[in-house]
Amino acid sequence: MPPTTEIAALRAAPFNLAAHVMAAGAARPDHMALQILRPTGAERWSYGRLIAAMRGTGTLLLAQGLAPGDRVLLRLGNGPAFPLACLGAMAAGLVPVITSAQLTAPEITAMARPLGCRLTVADEGVALPEDGPPVLPAHALTGAEDRPPCDWHMGAAERPGYIVFTSGTTGRPLAVEHAHRAILARAFMHQGWEGLGPSDRLLHAGAFNWTFTLGTGLMDPWTLGATALIPGAGVTPAQLPLLLKRFDATIMAAAPGVFRQLLRNPLPALPRLRHGLSAGESLSPDLRRQWREATGTDLHEAFGLSECSTFVSGSPARPAPEGCVGFPQPGRQIALRDGVIAVHRSDPGLMLGYAGNPEATAARFQGDWFLTGDLAEPGPDGAFRTLGRRDDQMNPGGFRVSPLEVEAALSGLPGVAECAVAEVAVKPDVTVMCCFFTAQSPAETVQTERLSAFAETRLARYKCPRIWQQVDRLPRIGNGKLDRRALPSLWTPA
Repeated sequence: MPPTTEIAALRAAPFNLAAHVMAAGAARPDHMALQILRPTGAERWSYGRLIAAMRGTGTLLLAQGLAPGDRVLLRLGNGPAFPLACLGAMAAGLVPVITSAQLTAPEITAMARPLGCRLTVADEGVALPEDGPPVLPAHALTGAEDRPPCDWHMGAAERPGYIVFTSGTTGRPLAVEHAHRAILARAFMHQGWEGLGPSDRLLHAGAFNWTFTLGTGLMDPWTLGATALIPGAGVTPAQLPLLLKRFDATIMAAAPGVFRQLLRNPLPALPRLRHGLSAGESLSPDLRRQWREATGTDLHEAFGLSECSTFVSGSPARPAPEGCVGFPQPGRQIALRDGVIAVHRSDPGLMLGYAGNPEATAARFQGDWFLTGDLAEPGPDGAFRTLGRRDDQMNPGGFRVSPLEVEAALSGLPGVAECAVAEVAVKPDVTVMCCFFTAQSPAETVQTERLSAFAETRLARYKCPRIWQQVDRLPRIGNGKLDRRALPSLWTPA
């Protein structure tokens, strides 16, 4: 991790996020930057080719009549065009607007219209905003490494670098504007979470166009001159163990659901794998134990949000205590304010604000502290134990209950693959807690009496679900996170 003084110096000097990410690779142009993995082989990108393609993409975008500071809407699927367009835009001083390819036309219209984007880069078949800006087809980026390179657009580290959106689970998605300096905060993650070094080969199981993949799977290894391994489109979780072994992955990153799927079948010996990284949703203690038993390696969880990426985590150097998400990463100023996780305004990874919405931005700050809205309590040795979002708290029978606390206690339910809890209205003004679950064997009907008996050994009576509802699958939003708002609609009264 760079010292705080070095980060302060970088923030004060002319800066470009993409140039910073590629600096280590530029010093070793023949080293492997990216391998796109398939069971039949891999597509390989050296650092020399990747940097040339990125800067060539910047040239192509500027040739569309754009100027530094203009916003570019990305509507791209799971392929290398996404990181090329994203980092290529930033290299040229443009501001990429990162969106999920799964959004419908009405959704992306409502999200993009207020941002005034000047251009859309789009894959065929991905929904476009109505009356949106001109479209540059993704195939135009092919061969970008043969174009003249754009200059690195240097400027204030505080200037806008890119825009992402909140998940929208608590209402309308908000456009989160980040500065170029946001990349500097990721240096705190390299040892505070990832245990990542220049010789690593990090396999990220997510799609190219997911921000978790972009940050942890691509930009972090590239910043250190390491190798990023990304499964190609169509690769299934069942094929990942072979790819981990064949391509000598030293670290694997994925959402908890992927690790859960890998454990459904015996795993081969993975002698190069040192540990796994989990983020995107809560990692259950039971899943972590199962992974340790199956691989002999640990899973390290990270907590974060769109407004500040990850900032609390376990790591190989300091694993999280059982039932805790981890510790504030060294170099971060993180606190609990009235039980809410808060990030100090000085953090280089903290957003500039919600684009075009100063009122929503101001509402999230209390003095110099950004309030995440996520509840936590102190754990052993300064670790944090997360309790879910403030607006997710349940109140069955007049008791305040965290869904994450209940779900963690229910980890290991007999015959259950995964579960989630929510309140359901059984009559007007009367709500009770319902546990929605999927079976380990989809054709099997799990006996709920066994589940109730298990819950009573782990939870106070008022925290135990009163209703158990078996479902085919739990509802999820586009980025794979649990959609808690959709849970009550799954309840079917007997």
